[in-house]
Amino acid sequence: MKLFVGLGNPGAKYARNRHNVGYMAVDAIVSRHRISAWRRRFQGQVAEGEIDGCRILLLKPETYMNDSGQAVGEAAQFFKLPESDVIVFHDELDLEPGRLKVKVGGGNAGHNGLRSTSAHIGNDYARVRIGIGHPGSKDAVTYYVLNNFAKAEGVWLDPLLDAIAASAGFLAKSNTARFLTDVARLTREADEAPPAAAETKTKPVASAHHPAGERASKSSNAIAENLRKWLTRRKSTD
Repeated sequence: MKLFVGLGNPGAKYARNRHNVGYMAVDAIVSRHRISAWRRRFQGQVAEGEIDGCRILLLKPETYMNDSGQAVGEAAQFFKLPESDVIVFHDELDLEPGRLKVKVGGGNAGHNGLRSTSAHIGNDYARVRIGIGHPGSKDAVTYYVLNNFAKAEGVWLDPLLDAIAASAGFLAKSNTARFLTDVARLTREADEAPPAAAETKTKPVASAHHPAGERASKSSNAIAENLRKWLTRRKSTD
């Protein structure tokens, strides 16, 4: 069994936040593969099923981001899962919008959901890093991640989530290289071809990146500039 964890915050007001893209990813997987309905368990919402013959438990912790590890730890302990069978989907400030990478272990780059997870199960689990871009100022990070994706960002976000869901079987089989290759192919086709386009030959890549993400990064820069101006005005009036 593999445990797919989507990090985020519970509640409707957080649903489209950039910080909740991990939730969005596992929701897309459940929808794509017709996995069981979500139900409460392990201090979160869980769904169970099979993807390409592999048994999968999907989890959305409801302990809020900073305490995500409580739910992850309970689920992993109950099923006696080693760290190598846990895959966490999360937002990544240090990647451009639309870029996707997978890594095992390493630092948590200030991500409180990862820090909590590592504290409860250890650090050697896989992380699917979903790039959301950086607002450009450390002071603006909280505002940025706890606000919704802009409508224009749907041009890369929706195809990327669809591609993650379609390629999830490779993650279930621990084939991260093929997962990234397949996501890159699917997002490239979504950007370049009409909806009914045929498949093209796969080219190996080290990470996946939706082409529209490059355009979205320019929009993120504009957002960052507006945030810096807003913070400057706020400080001047304090």
